[in-house]
Amino acid sequence: MNHARNDEPAAPAHLPCDAAAAERTLVMGILNVTPDSFSDGGEHYTANDALAHAQRMIAQGADIIDVGGESTRPGAVRISVEEELRRILPVIEGLAETGITISVDTMNAATARAAVAAGAHIINDVSGMSVSDEMIQTVAELGVPYILMHARGTSTTMDALAAYPRGTVTEVLDELAALRDRLVAAGVHGENIILDPGLGFAKGGMQDWELLAALGQLHALGHRVLIAGSRKRFLANALNAADAARTKTQNPAAGANTAPDQMPPARAPEDRDAASAALSALVAAQGVWGFGCTMCPHGGCRDRSEYFTHCYPHQTDLKLCTSIHIS
Repeated sequence: MNHARNDEPAAPAHLPCDAAAAERTLVMGILNVTPDSFSDGGEHYTANDALAHAQRMIAQGADIIDVGGESTRPGAVRISVEEELRRILPVIEGLAETGITISVDTMNAATARAAVAAGAHIINDVSGMSVSDEMIQTVAELGVPYILMHARGTSTTMDALAAYPRGTVTEVLDELAALRDRLVAAGVHGENIILDPGLGFAKGGMQDWELLAALGQLHALGHRVLIAGSRKRFLANALNAADAARTKTQNPAAGANTAPDQMPPARAPEDRDAASAALSALVAAQGVWGFGCTMCPHGGCRDRSEYFTHCYPHQTDLKLCTSIHIS
């Protein structure tokens, strides 16, 4: 039972990656131990496969491994806590032996508690505390860092909840601040709160880009900031627009009458990795604490330096996309 007074929160937790965080933006490698995630479902579904992939990400420069056992893609069906634990606990226990910082991606307080007991250092709740009534008290009792992500609804309803009459940035920041205040009131230390604007969750059109353009306002809330943008559809939409614009520039006569089969194909999730790495470099320049991403899809990079060097040329497309979408 937590006996801490609301005005006397527990001390901030220390993480194995803190020294690196003092020098640069951290890389959070995303490890989906699921059969149905939108970008890599089924690729790392067994514990052995998941641990092998985690080791590759660590070798490539990941500072944190984020382990998730439940898909949050649009339309995903919820699974039981028991199934979630069956998927992730062997992976977390194996990773705990490596000394890497471990984050557990879960919406369930019971899963979070079991994962921390198994060796996880951070709770990453992509529900915005909307799924488990016990999550706030669990975070306060465990005293570990908590990633508070902005979200609305569930994976099946979030796309219908992307209306922000007062402005995307205003409403997202207000909602995050209100949730943050609930955590602090429950005894969670402010330094244990990490904010994530929830790119792709109840967001559409230009909204993700508007939030990326407002990172200074997000930082002004006074907490560390995580951006998880790897492979997400807002990147694909922007890159598809850039591809189409490039095609029309190369063939001005085509214009709006270009046949669909003459346009470049839509970017599949695995074709967004270079753009994801470029985006991570752009937000790192704005001082975010961490960037959640898949790592080195082409297999040719031995470490973080080679990874970003390989992907650096693609920043041109991302800068173009950013200027198009937020100007």
